[in-house]
Amino acid sequence: MKALILVGGYGTRLRPLTLSKPKPLVEFCNKPMLLHQVEALVQAGVKHIILAVSYRAELLEKEMKEQEQKLGIKITISQEKEPLGTAGPLALAHDYLTVNNEPFFVLNSDVICDFPFREMVEFHKKHGKEGTIVVTKVEEPSKYGVVVYNSETGCIERFVEKPEVFVSNKINAGMYIFNPSILNRIEMRPTSIEKEVFPFMAKDSQLFAFDLQGFWMDVGQPKDFLTGMCMYLNSLRKKSPELLHEGPGIIGNVLVCPTSKIGDHCRIGPNVVIGPGVVVQDGACLSRCVVLKDATIRSHSWIQSSIIGWKSVVGQWVRMEGVSVLGEDVIVKDELYINGGRILPHKSIGASSPEPQIIM
Repeated sequence: MKALILVGGYGTRLRPLTLSKPKPLVEFCNKPMLLHQVEALVQAGVKHIILAVSYRAELLEKEMKEQEQKLGIKITISQEKEPLGTAGPLALAHDYLTVNNEPFFVLNSDVICDFPFREMVEFHKKHGKEGTIVVTKVEEPSKYGVVVYNSETGCIERFVEKPEVFVSNKINAGMYIFNPSILNRIEMRPTSIEKEVFPFMAKDSQLFAFDLQGFWMDVGQPKDFLTGMCMYLNSLRKKSPELLHEGPGIIGNVLVCPTSKIGDHCRIGPNVVIGPGVVVQDGACLSRCVVLKDATIRSHSWIQSSIIGWKSVVGQWVRMEGVSVLGEDVIVKDELYINGGRILPHKSIGASSPEPQIIM
């Protein structure tokens, strides 16, 4: 089988991290975001993965060449000259996707969940129609476009954008399987698969909904990145608890790279991910945060709901909260307070920032 991953654009929602790395290579729970999907696809028997890219393709290509050899699969970069939306990339990759008449996966690269790829294939073959969309349940359907479908057969009837009265609490989870015949519906131009393709497939009774079990999150922006991290760690607790860190001062679900160093009298957790080469000095308190590779948290700092970028240094007695994000190589001087700050790479911060702002 083949899979097309929509890697797409500039990752603006995840800035300042994406000013240093393409979004798919930003580490989510100590592994590049994209690799979570790629490894799950390989486990389900996918042999050829096409990455639909419109930005910084060379960095992705370099990283993925290494993975290609490790995983024993073929990875192809399909580069867009202009952004083609969510359907155009399928037309661009037409020749790869029609090599044989097998169904293929299409994924949004921001999605994190317990990927049900094998079950999707079984479901898709069973109904025998053109497409399968994975749907997931949400608490507030009025914020999303919802999918209305027959709960017994899975046949999708229609889509309703941000419904004001309740019609369904299931939304499109950004993971699909299609037969190659879908390509007859898509032109080589910027096109939205959700608005310009799916409604017509549903009208022809060619589109079915597969109900996702377990957690799901689009981790394309900092707030959701942190929420998704909490969900992922919770899932690890159930499935592979041995991967989580235990020890003095560790509270709840914490993932720590073995090459990092944690000082004495720290309180780490719940919901913390510490990357490779990170140094956390004595007496630091961390909760609901991510510390990326080679960053340093100096003694007695208090960090909550924040992402600390690669090689950044947080000074002593600093307090950070409110979904603050430090880009790469940021220095926060001692005894400062940062609340909801987005700090661009290579900056040195010498004054507190009590109100959410972008610091350039």
